[in-house]
Amino acid sequence: MGGKLPTQTYHDIAPQKANFEYLRNKLKLKQLEAKKSFAEKFPHVEKFLKEKGIDLSKLREHSAKIIGAGAIAGTLLLTPPSGAKSLPAASEVLEKIKAQKAEAPDVPQKLLVDTLTQALPAYPRPLTKPEEKNLEQVFQNVIEIPAKASLEGEHLNTTYGYIGAEQHLMRYPGDTMATHPKIPAGDEGMAPGRGAWGYFASTKSGLTPQLIETEKWYAVVQTLYLPDWVRRQPYLRDWYKYRKVLIVNTKNGNAVVAAIADSGPAAWTGKQFGGSPEVMEYLGGARYKKGAVVVFFVDDPENKVPLGPVEYNKVNVPLVALRNI
Repeated sequence: MGGKLPTQTYHDIAPQKANFEYLRNKLKLKQLEAKKSFAEKFPHVEKFLKEKGIDLSKLREHSAKIIGAGAIAGTLLLTPPSGAKSLPAASEVLEKIKAQKAEAPDVPQKLLVDTLTQALPAYPRPLTKPEEKNLEQVFQNVIEIPAKASLEGEHLNTTYGYIGAEQHLMRYPGDTMATHPKIPAGDEGMAPGRGAWGYFASTKSGLTPQLIETEKWYAVVQTLYLPDWVRRQPYLRDWYKYRKVLIVNTKNGNAVVAAIADSGPAAWTGKQFGGSPEVMEYLGGARYKKGAVVVFFVDDPENKVPLGPVEYNKVNVPLVALRNI
């Protein structure tokens, strides 16, 4: 492109026809007068801007940055998550499940694995509401557990993520592995500290059969990263304590009902959930230390759903049952 840039065309204006220095000074004075007038009329606004580190003379520049950041954020929010699939409506999923159950009633586990493979993205990420609603239908009709992604207005930061092996928790003061039940192979031992909700019982004699089962089949979720955890902690702490969740191994269909009894894992681990040695063994075998799972709340107001393995499957899928990811 030939010629001068638009920003250089003022060089062609004869200096005697326009005194640029005079105009610049006039504009500068006008800016200072406007700034002074604004400060006199709106002192509280000027104070607020100073506290935020915003120079009034550069307000337009600051606004442009905010608008630009907002546009980028909006684009990211409106962009469909990577790996998302075009999922059918919940009614279509239900009809498909019913048809497949009629054709092969003795292999519900394979039906679940096939359905999860089609419905879930290749790698874990937060699911959309339609995806979660579809899975609720799947779990209700295949596993026959009333599981919900959102329960009583509460929702985890993600319902599809990686679970990692955890250690046994101390059930009461003085509890040790000498008296604590163990899994046959690959036991993780006992954690050096208590769980997020402390001991399950204050004394050994106070350890009821229900509390024994709670520690045996416990789950870990990242309550510490909930956006309203600090603000609503007294309520949420009680709400999440021993809350039942359905954990489903997306690779083999094995499912466990567990009780939330600890908070974690840390974000840097790359895992979003944790399971007791017993939970992990049932989900994938003795060598199973990490894997992709879906975790939903169990809607069980009358406490009728027991903790432990969900024996909905009449056959096992040996090729993936012991897969160590």
